[in-house]
Amino acid sequence: MNRTPVVFIHGAWLHALSWESWAERFASRGFLAVTPRWPGESLTVEETRKSADRIADVGLDLLTDHYAKIVDSFDVAPVIIGHSVGGLIAQHLIGANIGRAAVAIAPAPVNGIALPGDPSVRAPRESEPSSVPDPLVALSPEQFHRFFANTVTEGEAARLFERHVVPTPRRLLADLGYLGAVRSPRAVADVGNADRGPLLLISGQEDLLVPDAATRAAYKQYGDSLAVTDLKQFADRAHSLVIDNGWRLVADYVLGWLDERGLRSHSWE
Repeated sequence: MNRTPVVFIHGAWLHALSWESWAERFASRGFLAVTPRWPGESLTVEETRKSADRIADVGLDLLTDHYAKIVDSFDVAPVIIGHSVGGLIAQHLIGANIGRAAVAIAPAPVNGIALPGDPSVRAPRESEPSSVPDPLVALSPEQFHRFFANTVTEGEAARLFERHVVPTPRRLLADLGYLGAVRSPRAVADVGNADRGPLLLISGQEDLLVPDAATRAAYKQYGDSLAVTDLKQFADRAHSLVIDNGWRLVADYVLGWLDERGLRSHSWE
């Protein structure tokens, strides 16, 4: 009997330690919880901020291959839980039959799904445009509160910023279709694969970076698949729903969904 691994994939502007509470929660339920860092990401938020140039070349291809190798390295097929770009990667991997099941939380859109609304709302604008763009895009505490954690108080947003937020690669944002760029060919998922494991899509209905409508559009794309695909919408929640004061409600919903789908904390493989 082996513990079922759960691989957590974090998104843009967050450090891998943003999953710390989730990992503890899942481990307490018997799962083998792992929170792999991005290539070049340092051990702590502070170290990553100081040496952010180490992640400057990280794009969607590199991230996808990085996590595919990690998920494929376990003797027992893992559950994949991703937030933001991590949710896109989770869908890509489960669609390729890599992993046992996947949960995509506020996932960056796949398969050309448009991000509705004003682009200036979706992606924070830089205050001083430069002819030579910085390879990293950082959020100020004010931008983080306005765009990422828009449903929490200013005080909570400031605490979350200090604990979790790091710069993110411009190259990755371009791959995802932000900054007016053409999306990477890897920003896709096989929505028709009937043999894949179960997939749960989660949205926050007040999310400004990945609006609920984008997640619902992804869910609709899976409509013709015979594989299990579920959607859960959380009211009054923003893109910060995995780290803010309501994180446990989301985590416990995921744990309940896994249980309902027969995905237990231990495997007899």
